[in-house]
Amino acid sequence: MCGITGLINFDGSPVAPEVLKRMTNAIMHRGPDGEGHWIEGNVGLGHRRLSIIDLSSAGHQPMISTDHRFLLTYNGEIYNYRELRTELEALGYWFRSQTDTEVVLHALACWGRDALLRFNGMFALALWDRKERELLLARDRYGIKPLYYARQAGCLAFGSEQKAITAVPAFQRKLDLPALLEYFTFQNIFTDRTLLEDVRILPAGHYAVLKQGQNDLKLFRYWDYRFREPEVAADKQAYLEELDRLFKQAVNRQLVSDVELGAYLSGGMDSGSITAIASKSFPNLKTFTCGFDLSSASGIELAFDERTKAEAMSARFKTEHYEMVLKAGDMERCLPRLAWHLEEPRVGQSYPNYYAAKLAGKFVKVVLSGSGGDELFGGYPWRYYRAAMSQDFEHYVDQYYLYWQRLVDNRHLKQMFAPVKQQVDGVWTRDIFRDVFATHDNALDRPEDYINHSLYFEAKTFLHGLFVVEDKLSMAHGLESRVPFMDNDLVDFAMQCPVNLKLNNLAEVLRINENDVGDKQTAFFQKTNDGKQLLRDMMARYIPDDVTKAEKQGFSSPDASWFKGDSIEFVKRTLLNENSDIYGVLDYGAVRPLVEQHLKGEQNRRLLIWSLLNVDEWMKVSL
Repeated sequence: MCGITGLINFDGSPVAPEVLKRMTNAIMHRGPDGEGHWIEGNVGLGHRRLSIIDLSSAGHQPMISTDHRFLLTYNGEIYNYRELRTELEALGYWFRSQTDTEVVLHALACWGRDALLRFNGMFALALWDRKERELLLARDRYGIKPLYYARQAGCLAFGSEQKAITAVPAFQRKLDLPALLEYFTFQNIFTDRTLLEDVRILPAGHYAVLKQGQNDLKLFRYWDYRFREPEVAADKQAYLEELDRLFKQAVNRQLVSDVELGAYLSGGMDSGSITAIASKSFPNLKTFTCGFDLSSASGIELAFDERTKAEAMSARFKTEHYEMVLKAGDMERCLPRLAWHLEEPRVGQSYPNYYAAKLAGKFVKVVLSGSGGDELFGGYPWRYYRAAMSQDFEHYVDQYYLYWQRLVDNRHLKQMFAPVKQQVDGVWTRDIFRDVFATHDNALDRPEDYINHSLYFEAKTFLHGLFVVEDKLSMAHGLESRVPFMDNDLVDFAMQCPVNLKLNNLAEVLRINENDVGDKQTAFFQKTNDGKQLLRDMMARYIPDDVTKAEKQGFSSPDASWFKGDSIEFVKRTLLNENSDIYGVLDYGAVRPLVEQHLKGEQNRRLLIWSLLNVDEWMKVSL
């Protein structure tokens, strides 16, 4: 796990070593174990190393092929690298190291871009072909590892983080207002934009090519999710046994490491099951939990602290367990560093993740995470049911688009963005939402098809946002985060798993008569243990019933209470201050009453308040 960066000057002028050095220094936290630079004329590649596999100098990057044609700078882990190495050795390739980096390099030299489909893992990479003078940038199928690029000031700059690009002296930082509107619509960015104008993120499952004499990258999609009902479904027991086999295979594949490895243990079933499997191979596996001080919490937030369940599973699996308890003031304390590392605000309230990674990073270099289980196996049934009975695609988009306006509705958005109305007038967020489905072209003939559409949407947007957050906040602490649910074979299985094995109450929801008086769906929208049924049944073999049968609960802090209680002065000082940075763009008169609604207990606007605080801090450290 590392950080990569690079620079190409379009006018042919040589890359300055001090500029490339500034770029790698900007992402030093991603790779504290070493650095490397390679410059040839107008092309430069840089690397920061976090040593995980083959800790020797043989893993130094940028790495050159034995024929001196290809240069690779690479960030990630390929879990099937040993199998690929065996194939390549049979074809005549020989290896100087035990690294997966060298396997990636030879695979790309041997199979070209087709090699990307052979990789089972997470990666962002840049390959320079010295013979053809061609640059290849690529990112893994699911977007677990980020890769940014920008064309500005006569050059192409790229890196694992935006700060590597902004370290180029001539780079001009400017807020991307359409991206900001997109963020405040979805609490996420669905397009390839970032909050910095001219900086783009390479989409997941894509590669990009820059040929000699050209100044524009050409993007190509090499993989995409395809959630489909099987033509002929097997019986449930067959699916259950196959899921069990694939899940154990996925976890065990990702245990490869030459440094100490641990696991997050939140108290939920996804992290619990991963810990159950991993602990069989790692006696005294280190596990990590973040809990919350609930002394000032109320309502549903009183259940947010899962330390008791995590401790019980730690005892069950005999792990070496570490905990951290977060209090209201911890958000304020970490916000400047969090905003600097996160770069682009994304889904959820991410500061608990920052502290969880900080805790794990004190003890291990690699940590297993349960991300992906919900999105692949239907963990949010109350979302899907809202659109399960759509009349057609446009009706489906209308229903689901309104639901995914996570912060405020369009009316309030228009008022908030009134000061920059002209700059965002052409941004139609419904079209942005609709465009997510451009390549998921399955027929929509039955409720299951619409639910598969929803699973596709959440994997492409919500899960991708979680991965961006997870990468930045783990690497902030020199920690590699691995996600066993995103094993290729397990993902392929999940995409072909019948919806009725994922969602418990689908049949009952579909019998609801929409013309009856009253909201007949409310009970099903509030019921949160309907999802992931097949996964729950499989995991019951490894973890207690009180976990597998528990209602769905995300990793979230009790901020709804804290924002109007312990943290109220911080919120007021920032968001009820007309001179705050964010009001250089947003309308203070439109934002203030929304914030006050929360502070008075009239509305729960915790996500909006968090987003405003986060963007305000981001503007301080990034512009």
